[in-house]
Amino acid sequence: MKLPTLSWWLLAYGVFVFTMGLIGYLSNPEKAGTALKSGGMVAGLAVVWALGWRSGGRWALFGAAATLTLVGIVFLWRSSVSWLAYFSGESQKLTAALLITAMLIATAIVLPKVFVGIRASRRAAAPGSTSG
Repeated sequence: MKLPTLSWWLLAYGVFVFTMGLIGYLSNPEKAGTALKSGGMVAGLAVVWALGWRSGGRWALFGAAATLTLVGIVFLWRSSVSWLAYFSGESQKLTAALLITAMLIATAIVLPKVFVGIRASRRAAAPGSTSG
C-alpha cells in the first residue's frame, strides 16, 4: 500500500502523539489518565485523516487542519502552564512540560504540511486545472 506523503506525516504524527500520551500516563498513572485518553483520541483522528486523504477525500485535510489547529492551541496553553509551574518550583511538572512541548513542536511541523496539501488540492480541483 503506497500512501501519499502527507498521509505518512499524519500517521507518524498520530503514533508520536499516542506515544507521548502513553509516556505521560506511565510517568504518573494517578494524575495523567487524561494524557493517555487524549493522546489516543488525537492519534485516532490523525489515522482517520491519513486514510481519508489516501482514499482521495479532500474532507480529510480540512478535518486534519481543524484537529491540529485545536490541539496545537491546547498544547500551547498546556505547555505554557506546565513550564510556568515548573519554573515556579513544581519540579514534578518537568515531564509534563517536556512531553506537551514535544507534541506542540510536532503539531507545528505537521500543520503547515496539511495547509500546503489543502492549497494544492484546491488548485488541482479548480476549473481549468490540469490534474494529471
